[in-house]
Amino acid sequence: MAVDYAALRAVAAVVRTGSFERAAASLNVTPSAVSQRVKHLEERLGAVLIERGIPCTATDKGLSLCRHMDRVGMLEKDLMAQLPELAGPEGAGQQVTLNIATNADSLGTWFLEAIASFTKASDYLVNVAIDDEDHTADWLRRGRVLAAVTSLERTVQGCRVTPLGALRYQATASPDFVARYFPDGLTEEAFQRAPALTFNQKDRLQNVWACEVFGHDMSFPTHWLPSTQSFLEGSLAGMGWALNPAQLARPHLERGDLVELLPGKMLERHLFWQINRLAADQLRELSQSILSVARQELGS
Repeated sequence: MAVDYAALRAVAAVVRTGSFERAAASLNVTPSAVSQRVKHLEERLGAVLIERGIPCTATDKGLSLCRHMDRVGMLEKDLMAQLPELAGPEGAGQQVTLNIATNADSLGTWFLEAIASFTKASDYLVNVAIDDEDHTADWLRRGRVLAAVTSLERTVQGCRVTPLGALRYQATASPDFVARYFPDGLTEEAFQRAPALTFNQKDRLQNVWACEVFGHDMSFPTHWLPSTQSFLEGSLAGMGWALNPAQLARPHLERGDLVELLPGKMLERHLFWQINRLAADQLRELSQSILSVARQELGS
């Protein structure tokens, strides 16, 4: 049975862009053509591949097809570089988008420099997904990304793993906040009243740091701020205390805009680069860029 690659490209384009209309524009065809290709493939397979909505998303079977098309796209890219005459009207000028997952703090400190360096030296596009470093490996397992920055040292099936180093955090707050909540020092009673800043329900950094300091789990109120930059700005504004990456906290500690709750008590999160084994050789330059910046910023 022949593989209908026009239909597979349509599925991948809808998932990548989030709509049939934008997929049609990226493929230089009509929305009706995209809809028909997807519909016929779903009928042929007897399975729904795309959940229609705003945005459109892939089902598990749809993700499997998208993962296959990621690899096909990289292979075609290499072939077109050698034989550009092979490119048809739908393939002409199209760029391959690489799906990658990382944690927000890496993106806010060192990861952007690494992927920017890679994109300047290649014509790949990147689609970066954000999740907690304890959960980005799930994106690899489910086939939603080709590579990920993760805290998981154990190799995800079908991937290669390389240590990156450690992202270091300092528990910081504004001098006014510390004076208001900790006038007698970092006591358990005061700590249980002082609001923290938490990224989302997956974020356990503040809890881990508190457990290391006090020797047991601690409860404390928290504000929810879903970005690395908002953590820093919320700390500076006196909203709460937070585990801020040392790279971002350092200049503010030097100026006195922030102070450490417990001087010298850092929390380290060791990170790893996991990449799909089938794509690793073709994306060697990406991995080299990631590792080069990580060695400088994370002490790898």
